[in-house]
Amino acid sequence: MPLLKIDQITMQFGGLTAVKDLNLDLNEGEIVALIGPNGAGKTTVFNMVTGVYKPTLGQIRFMDQEITGLRPDLITKLGIARTFQNIRLFKGLSVLENVLIANHIHLKSGYLETIVKLPHYRAEEKVMREKSIALLERVGLKNHLNDLASSLPYGLQRRLEIVRALATNPRLLLLDEPAAGMNPKEAEDLTQFINEIRAEYDLTIFMIEHHMDVVMNISQRIYVLDYGVTIANGGPAEVQSNQRVIEAYLGVEEDVDR
Repeated sequence: MPLLKIDQITMQFGGLTAVKDLNLDLNEGEIVALIGPNGAGKTTVFNMVTGVYKPTLGQIRFMDQEITGLRPDLITKLGIARTFQNIRLFKGLSVLENVLIANHIHLKSGYLETIVKLPHYRAEEKVMREKSIALLERVGLKNHLNDLASSLPYGLQRRLEIVRALATNPRLLLLDEPAAGMNPKEAEDLTQFINEIRAEYDLTIFMIEHHMDVVMNISQRIYVLDYGVTIANGGPAEVQSNQRVIEAYLGVEEDVDR
């Protein structure tokens, strides 16, 4: 049984069909990329998986449980986390505070316990703080614990956003253009980082990315959308040589083969 199964989902906005009849499976431990031109419907797919949109038609199952149209917070609790194309850190808060906030999705203390800081909440808070510091240390951000998120270099802000998603204890991590705005060295470092966290935290990763070096170097399988319709899926070499993909997105063959 796939970890995530998308069955014939369609998303319509009035007379516009953003995604049409999408079928997609993610197996445990895979890195799968979703690519296509701007406006192809890629982020719409992420929004349906994470509960931002309810599909007009079709079904989404995670760990063999239907999650179609479920609230985003409930989907996160089940084990799906995401990052965004435009970085959405709490830039006025510290690096540590950004990660602590993500931990609260699994907080068991009630509202009153939290407000008056009763012993049960204080114990939970201590565990969350220790976990957050350990996570930041693991990814090389411990020296920035008390820095404002907005003061970090761009590449570290991207990394922090991924770490904040990891703090929710996901099984499936959705990355929306994680290499956007990065130079080749930063993109190479990101590729290594994604591979490391996939192995260490036992993750399955679903990724939207325009940076083709990242996509081709890291993905086991690739789905290609064009105007909301799947035009290809398969391994990197298969997709790279697909004529429809070349015409719609990757450019002329000379560029693909270089």
